[in-house]
Amino acid sequence: MLVRIVRMTFQEDRVEDFLENFENNKQSIRNFPGCDHLELWQDENAKNIFLTYSHWESEKALNQYRDSELFKTVWGFTKALFAARPVAFSSKKLQEVNP
Repeated sequence: MLVRIVRMTFQEDRVEDFLENFENNKQSIRNFPGCDHLELWQDENAKNIFLTYSHWESEKALNQYRDSELFKTVWGFTKALFAARPVAFSSKKLQEVNP
């Protein structure tokens, strides 16, 4: 499993545009082949900073999404709203510690 986190800082007056676009596309992203999990997080103190947290079957599955028309449409809209460059990284989950 691949864990993907993308941190995005938006222009403050464009946050609602981002949230509306995410709402309109979240099911398509989550149901894209290879996507096993999707969450949207908001920074506790900076209300214009959001993170997406997703699980992918593999790097290949993530890259297939990134090459898709869905991604090109969603990302094309989203990147016009940024106040700063997004930061993205992918990691492999090694352990989950339970109580």
